[in-house]
Amino acid sequence: MHEMSLAGGVLRLVEQAQARERFSRVARLRLEAGALAGVELHALRFALEALAPGTVLEGAAIEIDVLPARAWCLACSRSVEIRARSDDCPLCGSAQIQASGGTELKLAELIVVDSA
Repeated sequence: MHEMSLAGGVLRLVEQAQARERFSRVARLRLEAGALAGVELHALRFALEALAPGTVLEGAAIEIDVLPARAWCLACSRSVEIRARSDDCPLCGSAQIQASGGTELKLAELIVVDSA
């Protein structure tokens, strides 16, 4: 389960922010995960909740928003929304598409408590 590794990376980012910004804990953590990121959202949430006790994330509300997948159609030269990498262009039916969005996992928002 690579979601535990991803959760560890998120925790490291938050701890680095804590060292830099000097806050005591996180009230809310919001992540954005692209539909094509290959992340199992329930497993990621579980991993974050499992790592949280005793850390700056303990008691934090965890939100994970799913970003739609986008692709560039080489045939019709348009950006389109897709559900899977194997989809054809929904506008012209071409199979010549390149994923252009929805592959990311990013820390979108961090609401902190006792920021000094």
